Amino acid sequence: MSRTVQLSRSSDQISVSNGTAILVFVRGGDSPEIVTSPAFTAQDHGAVPLDALGVTGAADQLVRTALPGSAGTVLCLVGLGKRDDADAYRAAAGSAIRQLSGITTIAIAAPGEDAAPGVVAAIAEGALMGAYRYDASRGLSAPEDETVSVVLHAAADVAADRRAAVVSTAIARTKDLVNLPGNEIYPESFVAHVLPELAEAGLETEVWDDARLAAEGFGAIVAVGQGSERGPRLLRVAYRPEGATRHIALVGKGITYDTGGLSLKPANAMLGMKSDMAGAASVLSVLRAAAELALNVSVTAWLPLAENMPSGRAVRPGDVVTARNGQTIEITNTDAEGRLVLGDALAAASLEQPDEIIDVATLTGAQQVALGDRTTGLMGDDELVSRLHRAGLAAGELLWPMPLTDELRGVLKSDIADIVNANMGNRSGGMLVAGVFLRDFIGNAADGNRIQWAHLDIAGPAMNEGAPYAFNGAGATGASIRSLITHLEAVAGANRLPQDGVFPGQLDESESRK
Repeated sequence: MSRTVQLSRSSDQISVSNGTAILVFVRGGDSPEIVTSPAFTAQDHGAVPLDALGVTGAADQLVRTALPGSAGTVLCLVGLGKRDDADAYRAAAGSAIRQLSGITTIAIAAPGEDAAPGVVAAIAEGALMGAYRYDASRGLSAPEDETVSVVLHAAADVAADRRAAVVSTAIARTKDLVNLPGNEIYPESFVAHVLPELAEAGLETEVWDDARLAAEGFGAIVAVGQGSERGPRLLRVAYRPEGATRHIALVGKGITYDTGGLSLKPANAMLGMKSDMAGAASVLSVLRAAAELALNVSVTAWLPLAENMPSGRAVRPGDVVTARNGQTIEITNTDAEGRLVLGDALAAASLEQPDEIIDVATLTGAQQVALGDRTTGLMGDDELVSRLHRAGLAAGELLWPMPLTDELRGVLKSDIADIVNANMGNRSGGMLVAGVFLRDFIGNAADGNRIQWAHLDIAGPAMNEGAPYAFNGAGATGASIRSLITHLEAVAGANRLPQDGVFPGQLDESESRK
């Protein structure tokens, strides 16, 4: 019930043979054209009537036709849209592999040396990501296992292919966890699911159960999880390479199912809430990728895991709890639970005084309202936000900088506690207010200044609930993983980020692939 791509490279010309699909790229626009490749020229085998075939070169368009002069070879023309940068090729390669189910031998005609930087590496990454298929919950309808041989006709690049494999595996691991139903993944089973692989990888692990969480003052995590028959957990995972001088903490929201608690969600809003642990799954996969790439940076992942359920034991609106840093929180809305578990985990992460703390969470519906389903909300300290934004651009993801202004803290004023978790009735700036709440739980570095921090709200991008696009089918997407890996590589000195970012108002709609 799996689909696996075996990727290799060849510097040879593509040979025409029965049963092989030859993938070529098509630039979109008013006059679509096949991208020139030194490995294969389709027109050498006869005219390819793009107009007659309906080929427009639009993003995600895949047209199959018999290669002229060869009855047994399929020519596959995949659109790049109006761009021909690395992002466009990554998306096109992923889209093609995703759609070419049932074809087991694929040759990709890579563009020549005049292509934009990073294009061939992006094709490899996209092809591997496009192979993903989630079938674990299927029974009688499960398809047969499928192994696809993909030969990328381009110069050898072992390091790039190794990185592509690590990145695509990180995304697949996250998708597998997030796509599992809530009756299979809950705090205890999440930990049991990942611990054996973490031990095999030689990573440090530590687990807090509900009793230890209560004893050590994690009052917010305990409060969120107390309504469920399945108690909360906190998982800490550490990667410590010898000689590393930088330490990055990653914190991921891990609500394994979110009913809203006593502030119960409507049925239609509850349906997809198995995905509310995407942040936890993502930061765990990023840490594992850092270890597999042997990056020279220490990484600690903190995964606060809880199931937010209504019951006679559930936390009530109006209850006051004490967080790990001693701050008291008046819980006005039990459906604003993600920020509660994150607050405790951020406070715990701060005690180790890392150089940076980055949290990732499917946190607010306001993120989707403001930025849609494919753009992550990015908040925090300016310098770190800038570097993460540029890492996203380098990785092909949009992490959009948003402001956390001082007056927003007043929205969270409580008459009886240090802070409220939500201001009921005030819908203004919901994504930003959640970010301001989290900022209260960031501790100080050794120099007395607050630790550098950034918050990624992936509420929209974490799941694809619409039509398939690029390398994403239905379900989990692994949003932000590529950006965070790129960021860690930059911290470790393994790459350099672009000097200039794209900030609001600078995007040209004509360049959009949508």
